[in-house]
Amino acid sequence: MHEYLIIFLITAATGVGGLALGGGFAAAIHSPSDRSVSLLLRFTAGVMFSVVCFDLIADVTEESAIWPVLLWILVGYFGTYLLNCWIDKQAHHSHSHGGHDRHDRHDDHDHHGHEAPADPRKEMCACGHHTLHTAGLVLAAAVALHNMPVGMAIGATFAGAGAAGHGGILAALIIGLHNLPEGMSIAAPLLSSGSRPAAAVGVAALSGLPTILGALLGYSLGTMNPTLLCVSLSFAAGAMLYVIFGELLPESEHLWQHKLSGLATMLGLLLGMALIFSHVH
Repeated sequence: MHEYLIIFLITAATGVGGLALGGGFAAAIHSPSDRSVSLLLRFTAGVMFSVVCFDLIADVTEESAIWPVLLWILVGYFGTYLLNCWIDKQAHHSHSHGGHDRHDRHDDHDHHGHEAPADPRKEMCACGHHTLHTAGLVLAAAVALHNMPVGMAIGATFAGAGAAGHGGILAALIIGLHNLPEGMSIAAPLLSSGSRPAAAVGVAALSGLPTILGALLGYSLGTMNPTLLCVSLSFAAGAMLYVIFGELLPESEHLWQHKLSGLATMLGLLLGMALIFSHVH
């Protein structure tokens, strides 16, 4: 029970706390620059990639043959991909929403069928289906669903390193860093539609609760037997690879393109390597 309490507290601080902190940043600065968010996403991707390659996969290949590991990495990647496709289909949103480029759905096309120019004064979201307030709530629900497999990845890492192991703590901290821009993207449309800062931050924080549930489930599965641990770690690696290559890097490229932007990814990778190979865990 002590191990579950540790995981609960750590994932609550990084999962719920990271989203709340991101919402707080959005309330404080209202409109963060695309460049700063892009660099944060790239840096987070670099740290996360080092954890996947030099921690998760390295640990699981010591206990299992390579082919089952590769298979479950693919299952984790495409499972997370399909979940996100379903979320986007249901919500009519992508994670890059953030309340920008909004326009009225009634003005989407003129009577000739041509697209009308966006009117920044309207309170419709980019997809034209929701008001900004609803857009923030729908995005919060999408992030909440997405956080379940992310939480399982954290729990599986704890199972591989032990509940008090630094590998799990490092993974949780990285997810907390990854949650900062997501918290900002949830709170921004809510704030723009007139919500109070406390309410916007609260909605962002609530979307992190599934991270806790996923972490406890991932830890439970990982501690049952060595085979389930290998499956859990491999699945977690695949899920995190999707987050890196399917979300963080494409979104960062969309926000800001620069030849030197890859430096943030490399610095994140080097930091992750330094933490892993300095015998912190």
